[in-house]
Amino acid sequence: MSHGSKSHRQLGSIGAGTTPGRVYPGKKMPGRMGGTKAKIRKLQVIKIDNELRTVLIKGALPGKPGNLLRITPAKIVGKNIPKS
Repeated sequence: MSHGSKSHRQLGSIGAGTTPGRVYPGKKMPGRMGGTKAKIRKLQVIKIDNELRTVLIKGALPGKPGNLLRITPAKIVGKNIPKS
């Protein structure tokens, strides 16, 4: 894709022609990616630093460095019940 190609994500032919007369379901086409929320489970909170206002988490997090994250407890039945 050098020299200024304009067909990076543009599709070429999408079907055979008159004989099927339609586009088959599941045909790969260009679109948007990454605009959805991701839920990552089984991450471990290592340390909470109140001076720097940071949370150290072990595991892979979605997004680029500097993005905001929403951290909530998991909603797993029978796991988050406090023992009193």
